[in-house]
Amino acid sequence: MTRDFPADFLWGTATAAHQVEGDNHNSDWWRYEHAPGSAALESSGDAIDHYHRYSDDFELLAGMGHTAHRLSVEWARIEPAPGEFSRAAIAHYRTVLETLRATGMRSFVTLNHFTLPAWFAERGGWLSHDALACFDRYCRRILPELGEFMDFACTINEPQMVALHGYLEGYFPPGETNPTLWKRVGRVLLDAHRLAVRAVRDESTADPGLVVQLPLLAPAREDEATQVFMRALRAEVVDLYLDGLTGDPDAGGWLGVQYYRKNWVDPASPTLFGTPPPGTRLTQMGWAVHPDGLRDMLHRAAKTGLPLYVTENGIATEDDAERIDYLESHLQAVARARSEGVDVRGYIHWSAFDNFEWAEGYRPKFGLIAVDRDGEFRRVPKPSAYALERVARSGDISALRAHGPVFKQ
Repeated sequence: MTRDFPADFLWGTATAAHQVEGDNHNSDWWRYEHAPGSAALESSGDAIDHYHRYSDDFELLAGMGHTAHRLSVEWARIEPAPGEFSRAAIAHYRTVLETLRATGMRSFVTLNHFTLPAWFAERGGWLSHDALACFDRYCRRILPELGEFMDFACTINEPQMVALHGYLEGYFPPGETNPTLWKRVGRVLLDAHRLAVRAVRDESTADPGLVVQLPLLAPAREDEATQVFMRALRAEVVDLYLDGLTGDPDAGGWLGVQYYRKNWVDPASPTLFGTPPPGTRLTQMGWAVHPDGLRDMLHRAAKTGLPLYVTENGIATEDDAERIDYLESHLQAVARARSEGVDVRGYIHWSAFDNFEWAEGYRPKFGLIAVDRDGEFRRVPKPSAYALERVARSGDISALRAHGPVFKQ
């Protein structure tokens, strides 16, 4: 059988603590969801109760041929008050990571995936005078106890989206729409990543890296003003991070590329982005499907000189056949990039389960596995889950379309 990917290529799925665990009461996101007039359409509530069901979830994923899993630990649970660390929360996450290790899957553990402790947010979040010191303290407190069970440590999830959504577009906490603050936050988060890399290397054996969302940006029109605006936005959303990591000893040992869409940049739009051209295939999130953009952004990320992993990629859709189409086209883009010399070492799909999708609530369905949230949280793998299993076990993209039993080596 031909292989599109080598035998040591990592395959898996991703989750984030707040989106799957439930009842994350001490976080800024919990408060944001419940605030009057919030942009959040609903509360995360119990999520999918992964906090209690993680062991069964890991067994399910490992049984589907996954060799890696990405998850996060929740700062708001671990440090519920400044300098006050919960022994129970740290012990919980140690058990979670030990359980994951026992399945044989490699772990990608995100230290901060969007959510913040409420106390940290209230004092200014990433713009507070001691933000970096607080984050460094958190990292250095948990890594000696959890780091031995981390294969890869993802420092901060999508720093440019934290800045863009929370401080310019205003639909993530803290809900700011400030054209100056969002740029400042982006630079603080890049510094926070560097601090975290040093902490990971000092306190653990994990391999640290940053995970960035890299949309393919294009001008909505060909006039000079739109072109200039698009380049300026790309400088803040893409180049700041990739150029900032290039040649930096604190860049980490690898880079996570997260890709979902093509965006047409429009300076006349209040959202910064124009409407996709007529006939463009859109997801439940309204995002334009453009698989060649993944190949393009892998080439761009490769200029950092770091090994790459696709740490998020997926589609929000109720149509699982469409998800399989999406997987096929985007895995082909990864395979093409590899054939062109890009050092991509793994593919981690977003997401493992249908879960809480931040301000959009539970409507968007990104998961390979459905969850009965109105009953007993029963997990129901979709055909796409078995399709990805066939690829993971064979290394062959054409296995997505195979019929009959799942391929076994």
